[in-house]
Amino acid sequence: MPGNRLDPIDRKILAELQADGRMTNVELAKRVGISAPPCLRRVRTLEEQGFIRGYHADVDPRELGFEVQVFVSVGLQSQAEADLRVFEDRCRAWPLVRECHMLNGEVDFILKCVAPDLSTFQSFLTGQLLTADNVGSVKTSLVIRGAKDEPGVPFDVLEERLSRSA
Repeated sequence: MPGNRLDPIDRKILAELQADGRMTNVELAKRVGISAPPCLRRVRTLEEQGFIRGYHADVDPRELGFEVQVFVSVGLQSQAEADLRVFEDRCRAWPLVRECHMLNGEVDFILKCVAPDLSTFQSFLTGQLLTADNVGSVKTSLVIRGAKDEPGVPFDVLEERLSRSA
Protein backbone atom coordinates (compact mmCIF):
# COMPACT_ATOMS: atom_id res chain seq x y z
CA MET A 1 0.00 0.00 0.00
CA PRO A 2 1.48 3.40 -0.99
CA GLY A 3 0.59 5.10 2.31
CA ASN A 4 2.85 2.81 4.30
CA ARG A 5 5.93 4.17 2.48
CA LEU A 6 5.53 7.24 4.67
CA ASP A 7 6.24 7.41 8.36
CA PRO A 8 3.66 8.85 10.78
CA ILE A 9 5.30 12.30 10.77
CA ASP A 10 5.16 12.51 6.96
CA ARG A 11 1.48 11.54 7.06
CA LYS A 12 0.82 14.19 9.75
CA ILE A 13 2.60 16.78 7.59
CA LEU A 14 0.41 15.86 4.62
CA ALA A 15 -2.77 15.94 6.71
CA GLU A 16 -1.93 19.35 8.17
CA LEU A 17 -0.98 20.85 4.80
CA GLN A 18 -4.11 19.41 3.20
CA ALA A 19 -6.18 21.18 5.86
CA ASP A 20 -4.22 24.45 5.66
CA GLY A 21 -1.58 24.85 2.96
CA ARG A 22 -0.80 28.43 4.00
CA MET A 23 0.57 27.77 7.46
CA THR A 24 4.19 28.65 8.09
CA ASN A 25 6.81 25.95 8.32
CA VAL A 26 7.29 26.87 11.99
CA GLU A 27 3.58 26.31 12.71
CA LEU A 28 3.59 23.06 10.73
CA ALA A 29 6.64 21.80 12.63
CA LYS A 30 4.94 22.62 15.94
CA ARG A 31 1.77 20.77 14.93
CA VAL A 32 3.63 17.61 13.87
CA GLY A 33 6.07 17.67 16.80
CA ILE A 34 9.44 18.27 15.12
CA SER A 35 11.71 21.28 14.69
CA ALA A 36 11.45 23.58 11.67
CA PRO A 37 14.56 22.58 9.63
CA PRO A 38 13.77 18.85 9.39
CA CYS A 39 10.11 19.71 8.78
CA LEU A 40 11.05 21.85 5.79
CA ARG A 41 13.30 19.07 4.45
CA ARG A 42 10.45 16.59 4.78
CA VAL A 43 8.02 18.91 2.99
CA ARG A 44 10.48 19.41 0.12
CA THR A 45 11.00 15.63 -0.12
CA LEU A 46 7.24 15.05 -0.17
CA GLU A 47 6.96 17.60 -2.98
CA GLU A 48 9.82 16.01 -4.96
CA GLN A 49 8.32 12.54 -4.56
CA GLY A 50 4.95 13.74 -5.87
CA PHE A 51 2.93 13.34 -2.67
CA ILE A 52 2.32 17.10 -2.73
CA ARG A 53 1.30 18.19 -6.22
CA GLY A 54 0.76 21.86 -5.48
CA TYR A 55 -0.83 24.51 -3.27
CA HIS A 56 -4.10 26.17 -4.19
CA ALA A 57 -6.51 28.72 -2.82
CA ASP A 58 -10.05 27.43 -2.31
CA VAL A 59 -11.85 30.03 -4.40
CA ASP A 60 -15.63 30.40 -4.14
CA PRO A 61 -16.95 30.25 -7.72
CA ARG A 62 -20.26 31.93 -6.85
CA GLU A 63 -18.51 34.90 -5.25
CA LEU A 64 -16.71 35.37 -8.59
CA GLY A 65 -19.93 35.18 -10.59
CA PHE A 66 -19.81 31.52 -11.66
CA GLU A 67 -23.39 30.69 -10.73
CA VAL A 68 -23.75 27.50 -12.76
CA GLN A 69 -22.11 24.17 -11.98
CA VAL A 70 -22.89 21.15 -14.15
CA PHE A 71 -21.81 17.53 -14.19
CA VAL A 72 -21.69 16.20 -17.74
CA SER A 73 -21.68 12.50 -18.64
CA VAL A 74 -20.02 11.89 -21.99
CA GLY A 75 -20.12 8.74 -24.10
CA LEU A 76 -17.63 8.44 -26.92
CA GLN A 77 -18.16 6.60 -30.20
CA SER A 78 -14.67 5.06 -30.00
CA GLN A 79 -12.77 4.08 -26.88
CA ALA A 80 -9.48 3.45 -28.65
CA GLU A 81 -6.62 4.77 -26.53
CA ALA A 82 -5.70 7.43 -29.10
CA ASP A 83 -9.30 8.68 -29.18
CA LEU A 84 -9.48 8.77 -25.38
CA ARG A 85 -6.30 10.87 -25.25
CA VAL A 86 -7.63 13.28 -27.88
CA PHE A 87 -10.79 13.82 -25.83
CA GLU A 88 -8.79 14.31 -22.61
CA ASP A 89 -6.56 16.86 -24.36
CA ARG A 90 -9.63 18.70 -25.62
CA CYS A 91 -11.10 18.78 -22.08
CA ARG A 92 -7.86 20.27 -20.74
CA ALA A 93 -8.18 23.07 -23.32
CA TRP A 94 -11.80 23.96 -22.46
CA PRO A 95 -11.79 26.57 -19.66
CA LEU A 96 -15.29 25.74 -18.39
CA VAL A 97 -14.27 22.10 -17.79
CA ARG A 98 -12.70 22.08 -14.32
CA GLU A 99 -12.46 18.31 -13.87
CA CYS A 100 -12.42 15.40 -16.30
CA HIS A 101 -12.49 11.78 -15.19
CA MET A 102 -12.56 8.62 -17.33
CA LEU A 103 -15.04 6.09 -15.96
CA ASN A 104 -15.75 2.40 -16.24
CA GLY A 105 -19.28 1.49 -17.26
CA GLU A 106 -21.95 3.05 -19.45
CA VAL A 107 -20.38 6.51 -19.45
CA ASP A 108 -16.84 7.13 -20.68
CA PHE A 109 -16.18 10.46 -18.96
CA ILE A 110 -17.67 12.68 -16.30
CA LEU A 111 -16.89 16.39 -16.53
CA LYS A 112 -17.36 19.04 -13.87
CA CYS A 113 -18.07 22.37 -15.52
CA VAL A 114 -18.61 25.89 -14.18
CA ALA A 115 -20.06 28.85 -16.01
CA PRO A 116 -21.20 32.35 -15.10
CA ASP A 117 -24.72 31.62 -16.36
CA LEU A 118 -26.80 29.01 -18.12
CA SER A 119 -26.51 30.61 -21.55
CA THR A 120 -22.69 30.50 -21.37
CA PHE A 121 -22.82 26.81 -20.46
CA GLN A 122 -25.36 26.14 -23.22
CA SER A 123 -23.09 27.85 -25.77
CA PHE A 124 -20.20 25.64 -24.67
CA LEU A 125 -22.41 22.56 -24.78
CA THR A 126 -23.86 23.14 -28.24
CA GLY A 127 -20.91 24.90 -29.84
CA GLN A 128 -18.00 22.84 -28.54
CA LEU A 129 -18.82 19.68 -26.62
CA LEU A 130 -21.65 18.29 -28.76
CA THR A 131 -19.79 19.10 -31.97
CA ALA A 132 -16.47 17.59 -30.86
CA ASP A 133 -15.19 14.62 -32.84
CA ASN A 134 -16.01 11.21 -31.38
CA VAL A 135 -18.64 12.48 -28.89
CA GLY A 136 -21.59 10.12 -29.14
CA SER A 137 -23.79 11.05 -26.20
CA VAL A 138 -24.00 13.75 -23.57
CA LYS A 139 -26.17 13.99 -20.46
CA THR A 140 -26.08 17.00 -18.16
CA SER A 141 -26.99 17.40 -14.50
CA LEU A 142 -27.25 20.92 -13.14
CA VAL A 143 -26.05 21.25 -9.54
CA ILE A 144 -28.75 22.69 -7.28
CA ARG A 145 -26.52 22.87 -4.21
CA GLY A 146 -23.48 21.16 -2.80
CA ALA A 147 -23.52 19.36 0.53
CA LYS A 148 -19.83 18.45 0.71
CA ASP A 149 -16.68 19.44 -1.12
CA GLU A 150 -13.64 18.02 0.68
CA PRO A 151 -10.32 18.05 -1.14
CA GLY A 152 -7.68 15.37 -0.78
CA VAL A 153 -7.95 12.13 1.16
CA PRO A 154 -9.32 11.14 4.60
CA PHE A 155 -6.12 10.71 6.61
CA ASP A 156 -7.97 9.24 9.59
CA VAL A 157 -9.09 6.33 7.37
CA LEU A 158 -5.51 5.85 6.16
CA GLU A 159 -4.16 5.82 9.72
CA GLU A 160 -6.82 3.31 10.83
CA ARG A 161 -6.02 1.04 7.88
CA LEU A 162 -2.28 1.23 8.55
CA SER A 163 -2.75 0.46 12.25
CA ARG A 164 -4.75 -2.69 11.36
CA SER A 165 -2.04 -3.93 8.97
CA ALA A 166 0.82 -3.32 11.42
